[in-house]
Amino acid sequence: MIDQQASSSPRGDAVPPSTDGLVLDRVAIRLAGRQLLALDHRVAPGDTLTVMGPSGSGKSTLFAFVAGFLDPAFEAVGRVCLNGRDLTLLPPRCRRVGLLFQDALLLPHMSVGDNLLFALPANVKGSRQRRAAAEAMLSDVGLAGHFSRDPATLSGGQAARVALARTLLAKPEALLLDEPFARLDQDLRATIRDLVFQTIRARKIPAVLVTHDPADAQAAGSALVEIGSGEGTTV
Repeated sequence: MIDQQASSSPRGDAVPPSTDGLVLDRVAIRLAGRQLLALDHRVAPGDTLTVMGPSGSGKSTLFAFVAGFLDPAFEAVGRVCLNGRDLTLLPPRCRRVGLLFQDALLLPHMSVGDNLLFALPANVKGSRQRRAAAEAMLSDVGLAGHFSRDPATLSGGQAARVALARTLLAKPEALLLDEPFARLDQDLRATIRDLVFQTIRARKIPAVLVTHDPADAQAAGSALVEIGSGEGTTV
């Protein structure tokens, strides 16, 4: 469960409205009385915090807490704040947090373009304007002309680009990257990795990356946290 302290910090301090980026404010997560991790860190706009650790160390659990999907079996304290907004008790749909996974998770019964339109906010009105927004995003990720393609005909790299485009179209204020490069071959991995981190920097989106690959952490180019000691790690 989420401890009610999560709605305010232990000192009762409010995160200033002008605080940009993603703030993990004294977050601690426990399972069955055992502390998995403890983080106190601000991810500035355009930066990526890399979290590394063995399976079962709490990496996915941290993502679930930030995104609002934490299983009630876990106990969590602390706050998650994004650009001055306290997200901790908000439902997932209100958090403006995007996720990228190992698999592209494209909807197979939809075209590439329809996959993107599915993520486009409802405030973009009119079929022509919505299609233009999706086409422009495809062009941004190097897939101009792919709107009508069947996802089944895409290569692994193309599918990864579509997944990124779909996530960005939802206009997230932060990104959670759950080993998004793990299923790509080495050459393609470097290309997609560069695209993702260049996009994060250009759009000034704070991001958190979970990975087992030190090369991913090096490419992210920002702070690195290693967890898995059983006592948690604070940075």
